[in-house]
Parts: sequence; structure tokens; C-alpha cells
Amino acid sequence: MKDKLPVLTLEPEIEETQETVSQPDEIVLSSEEEKLVQEFSEKIDISDANMVLQYGASAQSKISSFSESTLEKVRTKDLGEIGDSLSELVAQLKTNEKPAKKGLFGLFNKSRIEQLKANYASTQTNIDKVVAVLEKHQIALMKDITMLDHLYEMNLENYKELTLYILAGKRKLETARQQELPRLVAKASQSRLPQDAQAANDYAEFCNRFEKKLHDLELTRTISIQMAPQIRLVQNNDTLMAEKIQSSLINTIPLWKSQMVLALGIENSRQAMEAQRTVTDMTNELLKRNSAMLKQGTIETAKESERGIVDIETLQSTNKDLIETLDEVLKIQSEGQQKRQQAEAELRRIENELKEKLTQTVKA
Repeated sequence: MKDKLPVLTLEPEIEETQETVSQPDEIVLSSEEEKLVQEFSEKIDISDANMVLQYGASAQSKISSFSESTLEKVRTKDLGEIGDSLSELVAQLKTNEKPAKKGLFGLFNKSRIEQLKANYASTQTNIDKVVAVLEKHQIALMKDITMLDHLYEMNLENYKELTLYILAGKRKLETARQQELPRLVAKASQSRLPQDAQAANDYAEFCNRFEKKLHDLELTRTISIQMAPQIRLVQNNDTLMAEKIQSSLINTIPLWKSQMVLALGIENSRQAMEAQRTVTDMTNELLKRNSAMLKQGTIETAKESERGIVDIETLQSTNKDLIETLDEVLKIQSEGQQKRQQAEAELRRIENELKEKLTQTVKA
């Protein structure tokens, strides 16, 4: 499909919606464009001050309004908010630190897994909020990228339109200075009339003014040329940020969720392993304790089984005690007999003494 030719006009204002065209590296006109420029240049009257004033003004106004709208898009673009959202996402992913657990008695409860699940649930809620914000930013960025594509194409149209105005004007200026101005100068030289000389001077001034007008158009076209990479820079920034968001939504979030599942699985396996290790340790300890008890009991039983009903030491001791008892009894009996004999002798003496005393009393 051929590009639609810009509409060149000598009227003060135009409003025309153009189809998109490609920006050439060099100004190469098609046969249709060449014909359009040639025909339009022939219509230009550089002696018409109002026409010169309005020449290309519509294209310039498009560039002006276009520049303002582009600047406004750049000024209102707050990529820092997106960066903050991404930073918040990273911060949320870092909050899932595994709780430390020490001691053997905590191996059989579910507190650590429940704590992990609670942490992940809380983080998931916060991440969902951040993701919602990022998705809104992504949608806005995609709209801006499309809008900037449209602006870029519009800028190319404006560039092409300004180029055609400049080419047509330069051709007209060249014709005026090489044909019309020499004719007026020659006429003034021949007639030597003041009005003819003034006409030549006026026409020369018209040429100068028109040249300045074309220079202004070239400056405007330069702005349009500079605006193309500026639009692409803004668009590339939006594209990079949209891709960053897309990567976070497609890669980072699912990766985090898979890591969450792995963490829970690893924790379950770790607890099972720790529980098995504890059971094994307790079993070994119980076996060692029972083995020691069995050893001690067996030794004591063997010792008791080898003992007699009464220990020889016990018999020796009781025999010794019995002998000593008998000796002590004999000694006591012997001493008692002696004391009784002494008592009987003493009783007889007392009795005799009493009898003698009684005899003396009777005699008296």
C-alpha cells in the first residue's frame, strides 16, 4: 500500500489526519511527491506577506502541540512507583526466614511447619496486593507503548510534511532569485523609475523573508528529527519496565511458590528424619541400659546361687557368740555360787552373833 501524500496548502490552518509513513534516511521523493512539490511550489507567492507568514504554520503547530503532549507524557511518567512496588515485592519474598528450632522435645510437634505456613500465608496476601498494583502498572505501560508508537508515526508524518514544505519553498525561492528577481532588477535598470527599483528591492526583501521562513521550518523539522529518538527512549524505558514486571509475574512469583512447597516438604522430611534419629537414639540408649541392668542382675544372681543357705562366716560368728555366751554364763554361775556361799557364811555369823546377844540379855 502506497503512503498517502501529505496535503500542502497555503491556507493558515489545516486539520488533516494522515496515514503513517516511514522516515527515510535521505530525502528521496517518489514521482507523485515530486509532482506534488513542483505543483505546490508554482502556487507559492512570496510577495504575499500573509501567505509567507502562514507558510507551513499548520505543520509547525502540529510539532508544537505534539512536543507538549510528549513532554507531558514524560513528565507524568512515574517509574519510581513501579520500582517501589518491585522493591516491596522483593522485601516480601525475603520475610520468609525459617524459624530456628532447638532441642529434641520439639521434633514431634507441628509448631515449626505451622509457623512456616503462617509466614507464607501472610506473605502471599501481601504479595497478591503488590502483584495487583504491578499488573495495573503493566497495563498502563502497554497502553503508553502503543500510544508512543502512534506518536512516533505522527511525528514521521509531520517530518515528511515539513520536508515537502521546505523542498517546495526552496524550489520557489530558487526560481524567484534566479528568474523573477533578475527580471525586476533588469526592468528597474532599463526604466530607471523609482517604483521599478522599489519593486525590485521589495521582491528581494520578500525573498529574504521567505528564506527566513524556510529556515524556521528547518529548525522545526530538526525538532521533529530529535523527537523521534526521544520517543523511542521513553518507549524503550516503558518496554523494559513492562518486561521487568512480566518477568516478576511469570518467573519470580511462581518460583517463590515452588520454593515454598519445597521448603515445606524439606521441613516435613527434616522433622521425620529428626524423629527417626531420636527414636533410634532412644532405642540404643534403652538397649544399653537394659544390657547393663541384665549384666548386673545376672552377676548378682550367679553370686547368690553359689552361696549356701547359711554363710560359714555366719556360723563362725554365731558359734563364737555361743561359746562366749556359755563362758559368760558359767562365769556368772560361778560368781553367783561364790556369792551365795559368802552370803551363807555371813548369815551364819549374823545368826550366831544375834543368838549370843540374846543369851547375854537373858543372863542379865
